[in-house]
Amino acid sequence: MAITKLEDGRWFVDVEPVKGKRFRKRFKTKGEAQRFEASVRAKLAVTPEWNPRPKDTRRLSQLIERWYELHGHAITSGRRRRNMLLFIAAKLGNPIAQTFTVSDLVALRKVELEEGALPRSINVRYSYLKSIYTELRRLGDIDYSNPLDTLKPLKPQQDVVSFLSKAQVATLVSALRDYSTFPHLALISEICLATGARWSEAQRLTWPMVRAGCVVFANTKSKRVRSVPISQELQDRLEAYFASKTRFPFCREAFARMVKRCNIELPRGQCTHVLRHTFASHFMMNGGNILALKEILGHTSLNMTMRYAHLSPEYLQDAVRLNPIAAVDVV
Repeated sequence: MAITKLEDGRWFVDVEPVKGKRFRKRFKTKGEAQRFEASVRAKLAVTPEWNPRPKDTRRLSQLIERWYELHGHAITSGRRRRNMLLFIAAKLGNPIAQTFTVSDLVALRKVELEEGALPRSINVRYSYLKSIYTELRRLGDIDYSNPLDTLKPLKPQQDVVSFLSKAQVATLVSALRDYSTFPHLALISEICLATGARWSEAQRLTWPMVRAGCVVFANTKSKRVRSVPISQELQDRLEAYFASKTRFPFCREAFARMVKRCNIELPRGQCTHVLRHTFASHFMMNGGNILALKEILGHTSLNMTMRYAHLSPEYLQDAVRLNPIAAVDVV
């Protein structure tokens, strides 16, 4: 029933354009009743809440692929992040993305912690998953709120920065230079030790990126291009290497074997990153400026660089000079 004539001569409109939205009204003329019905149906076409989308039944893996198609392909680590997220989706049983809950993820987090996963690594992975929903909602691909909005990250114990001593640096560099099977291994390692570069940044280095006594790092984690001076000796060795080759091959596992062979024990996950920590730590111990270190490392925030501040000689001397015992005479 839409429009009917009542016994008193008026016209009655009873229209339900969508289930649950019903409108009833009386009019003096049939024309008024028809115009009202038409306006109600027209509103349905332009008002999203009157015409809701069908329930989104896509699985989490499908949402991840959609994110990669719309956004992930354009970011530096997009493919690696996509694979990581698909692995998480599989561990979760690939649930319906819209009905997925924080409780589901917290249950997986408990299992991963029991298996020995690091809280910081878990936080990073789960923040990537959370951002999938945020980005797809921003792009209009989903119309529901982020089901992971209430997820709070774990609070990890702050790690002590591990770095190599001068003796360990000498032992490692000597062993790498003598390792004829991988002659490039010493070069990559020394680039990291000389510039504070990440292993991946040093491994991607090509000869055109060596300019006037500096190495230029592009496509970095912080998206910033940075230039760091190097010694003439290191530049000459790079020039000799790239005279017959275009790039460095992958050799992270070979480096890990050499570290073990040199009897250098490191915290889990710091095998190559220890070179960057070593540069930064010795830079500060030798009196370097914290702001200069921030620029050399390419940090976007000084807070990231401050982990090395305690190694500054001035910082250490202040601890001796300014403590309360230093200011009193004990008889």
